[in-house]
Amino acid sequence: MVARETVVSGSLWIDVDPEVAYDAISDVTQMGRWSPENTGATVARPRDAAYVGMRFVGRNRRGPARWQTGCTVTAAERGRRFAFDVDRYGVAPLLLPVSVASWAYTFEARDGGTLVTETWRDGRTRWPDASVRVFDPLATGHPSFAAFQRRNIARTLRNLKRELEHA
Repeated sequence: MVARETVVSGSLWIDVDPEVAYDAISDVTQMGRWSPENTGATVARPRDAAYVGMRFVGRNRRGPARWQTGCTVTAAERGRRFAFDVDRYGVAPLLLPVSVASWAYTFEARDGGTLVTETWRDGRTRWPDASVRVFDPLATGHPSFAAFQRRNIARTLRNLKRELEHA
C-alpha cells in the first residue's frame, strides 16, 4: 500500500501585485467567488483586514450536501502569506470540534505579477488509512481527498486569476 497523500499544493502566476492577490484571498467572505466548493463565509468579529486568531464560519456545498466549517486564521501577512485551520465541522449552529484541514496561500512577487500558491493539508491525522480509503471516494467521487483538492485548487486559482486580471 502507498502512504496516503496529506498535502497538496498548486501555483499560478497572476498579473497583479502580491497585496492585491492577498487582499482578495484574505477576505474570506468572498472565497465563494473562486472556490468550486466554498460559497462564502461569515466573520465572527469583522475588521478591515484579516488577523491571526480571527474566527469565521465557512459555508460549503458539494452536490446536494451543505455544511459549515469553523475556521481560525493562523497567518495574516499582507502580500506574503494567509493561512487558516478548519477546526470545526457541522451544520450551524452545531459545529463540532474536529481537525479537518489547514489551508495556506503564499504570494511571491515574480515577473511583474504574483505567483500564488494554495496548499491544503489534511487534518485527519488520527484517521486510520483504511477508513480514509473507504470514506474519501464516497465523500468526493475521487480516489482520495488529495486528488479531489488538487482539482479544486487548480479551479480556484484559475477563477481567481480570471477575476483579478480582468478587474
